[in-house]
Amino acid sequence: MAPEAGAAKDRLAAAVLISGNGSNLQAIIDHVRAAHLPCDIRLVVSNEPAAFGLERARRAGIPAEVLDHRRFPGREAFDESLAAILDRHGVEVVFLAGFMRILTRPFVERYEGRMLNIHPSLLPDLKGLDTHHRAIEEGREFHGASVHFVTPELDDGPVVIRGRLEVRPDDTPESLEQRVHRLEHRIYPLAVEWMATGRLRLDGRTVVLDDATLSPEGYEVLEEDS
Repeated sequence: MAPEAGAAKDRLAAAVLISGNGSNLQAIIDHVRAAHLPCDIRLVVSNEPAAFGLERARRAGIPAEVLDHRRFPGREAFDESLAAILDRHGVEVVFLAGFMRILTRPFVERYEGRMLNIHPSLLPDLKGLDTHHRAIEEGREFHGASVHFVTPELDDGPVVIRGRLEVRPDDTPESLEQRVHRLEHRIYPLAVEWMATGRLRLDGRTVVLDDATLSPEGYEVLEEDS
């Protein structure tokens, strides 16, 4: 999936940022290939040297780099180095897939309208960490995952698509996490497809799909019965 010499210029040049297992990375790779999307995943970057997602990238023939945040004096220096790496690879859009770093405002604004993230909750509810545990503790009827455009405020960007499921009486944080993961692996590749085919754009804080304005909750996908 590395760019080939003479590749068509209308193919989207993308990078995926990870910190861990990389299951959403794998879902994106698989969908890009299966659907023959006009998208080149030119690079995978992890801030964690032991992230298994790096191995997923290598198996797929995608260049993978480690940028260990511990080696930098602060977030600004890390983000500047990250931006330089993305520039070297000609990256146009960025997909965050379990990337556990808070990015600085200059970096986020650099990729305004060109950076997506996936979060394990029905945004704007349950921003932050431990969402599956919190959903159960708070007695939430519904839970899920959201793909959103990244803005400087944490988990606050306009929502593109949400995957929704009903919280079952016997759910544990672990079982809920597994169910949400299955939804993530459906909705994130779909958002990538929309971006790659030019169907998705951000107009201020408004998400536009196929020239139609989406609601603040975005496009909704429901859990499939197993």
